[in-house]
Amino acid sequence: MSLDNARPVNVLLVEDNPADVDLTRISFAEAKLKCHLHTVNDGVEAMAFLKKLDEWADAPTPDLILLDLNMPRKDGREVLAEIKENPELRRIPVIVLTSSDAEQDIVKSYDLHTNAYIQKPVDFEDLKNVVRALEDFWFTIVRLPPKETS
Repeated sequence: MSLDNARPVNVLLVEDNPADVDLTRISFAEAKLKCHLHTVNDGVEAMAFLKKLDEWADAPTPDLILLDLNMPRKDGREVLAEIKENPELRRIPVIVLTSSDAEQDIVKSYDLHTNAYIQKPVDFEDLKNVVRALEDFWFTIVRLPPKETS
């Protein structure tokens, strides 16, 4: 389903680096798509957000998840495995967005069914270009499954 501007897109950013969170937030703010960027600091918070636990009881189901791999408490690999094993979450596209270019991280992420693996750009302009490309691809070109209604 191509999303139109009728409703804002919800993106969950799972990132423990405050500077990367700020740069990503700015990049999304400058994007053309109306977007609500929700952020959590680690994998434990990510799963609480996705399962709507505690302070995230009213959290929206994200249209897209941007997931860092190397985080405290529960790393991105564990989060990815848990998302893809959960029938209520597995259809949400998960993009690994990480500084790692290690081949074993790439292979493991795809083995865990990530939808894409992107090495995090170090330059702000490059990050803005990645955000624009994500927006164009995931919310304009790709047809996503409908959200579950319960």
